[in-house]
Amino acid sequence: MKIKIGITGQEGFVGQHLYHTLGLFPDEFERVDYHIDFFKEKEKLDNFVQKCDVIVHLAAMNRHENLQVLYNTNVSLVQQLIDSLNETKSKAHVLFSSSSQEERDNLYGKSKRLGREMLIDWAAKSGGTFTGLVIPNVFGPFGMPFYNSFIATFCHQLTHSEQPKIDVDGEVKLIYVGDLVNVILKEIRSQQGNPTFVIPHTDEYKVSVILQLLEKYKAQYFLQGIIPELNNRFELNLFNSFRTYINLNEHYPFKFTKHMDARGAFVEIIKLNVGGQVSFSTTVPGITRGNHYHTRKIERFAVIKGKALIQLRRIGTNEIFEFYLDGNEPSYVDMPIWYTHNIKNIGEEELYTNFWINEFYDPADPDTFMEEV
Repeated sequence: MKIKIGITGQEGFVGQHLYHTLGLFPDEFERVDYHIDFFKEKEKLDNFVQKCDVIVHLAAMNRHENLQVLYNTNVSLVQQLIDSLNETKSKAHVLFSSSSQEERDNLYGKSKRLGREMLIDWAAKSGGTFTGLVIPNVFGPFGMPFYNSFIATFCHQLTHSEQPKIDVDGEVKLIYVGDLVNVILKEIRSQQGNPTFVIPHTDEYKVSVILQLLEKYKAQYFLQGIIPELNNRFELNLFNSFRTYINLNEHYPFKFTKHMDARGAFVEIIKLNVGGQVSFSTTVPGITRGNHYHTRKIERFAVIKGKALIQLRRIGTNEIFEFYLDGNEPSYVDMPIWYTHNIKNIGEEELYTNFWINEFYDPADPDTFMEEV
C-alpha cells in the first residue's frame, strides 16, 4: 500500500522540494493534491484531510510588516487544520514545520511554538500521531529572496547587478533543503511520532564567510564560466543554489573565445577548479539526447560543431527555455539542478558535443531521473 501524503504549503520553498522528491518514489508514496485555496473553503480542506495518511503542515506566513497579522495567520491555519482533523475523525500522521525561533521573543517564534502545542494536544485527545519538526535556517535552490533566507537574497542580488549588505555578521546554523526533505521522509517512513523533534543543523558559518563564497561564484562562474573549487558538501549545495538564481534567458548560450590562426581554431571548453569527467558525443541529424534531470550534479553541454537546440524546464513548471547553439560560434549551456534538459541536432551534419559533469557516473547512485522536457 502506498502512503498517501498531503502537503499544506506545497507551493512554498520547502513544500515544492518535498513534493518533487516524493515524486522520485512512485511505488512508495502517493501525493494528494493540495491548493492554497483549501484553507478558504472548509469542505475542500476536509476532503483533502480525509484522503491523507500523512499530512505535512508547512503552510505559514514567514514575514509580514504587521507581526500580529503574521501571528494570527499562523495560529489560525493550525486551528483550521485541527478542526478538519476532528471533523473527519482523521488518524493521520501530522508533521508540523516549526522553527528554531520558537524560543526567541518574537511573534513568529511564538506562533510556531503555540501551533506545535496545539497539535500535541490534538494528538493526545484524538489518538493521532504527531511530529513537531523544530527546523534550523533552511537554504537551497529556488528560495524566495527577501523572504525565505539571506542566502536566497544574496544569490538573487549577486546575479542581478545588486550588492548584498550584511546587517549582522553572526554565526548561522543551517540545513540544506534536500537534507531537510530527507529527514522528513525518514520520519514519515518511521510512522512514529515525536512531539519535539529538534532537527540538527548540518552546517554553521558566519554570514560574511557565506557572502565571500557567493562573491567567488559570481566572479569565477557567473562572469567567466569557471567552475569554482568546491571543498565540501556545503559548498556544492551553496553553489548549486547560487546557479538557480541566474536568469537563463539572459545568460545562455555563453559564447567561448575562439582563437584563429593559419592552422585553424582553438577554443578553451572548460576551466575547472573542481574534478569530474569530460565526455564527447556525435549526434546524427534529428536525434535528441537527454530528457533527464539531476538533483546535485553540475553539468555543461558545449557545442563545437553543428547546430543544436538545447531545452530546459524546471520540474513542476511548464516554461521551456530554448537555446540555439552553432559550432561556428562555439558556446555552452550549463544545466541547473532540478531542470530536465535535452539536446537535439537540428542541423544537416553530425553534431559534436563535449559534456562535462562534476562526478563520475555511479550506476548505484546515478542522480539521473528521466522526464521529457
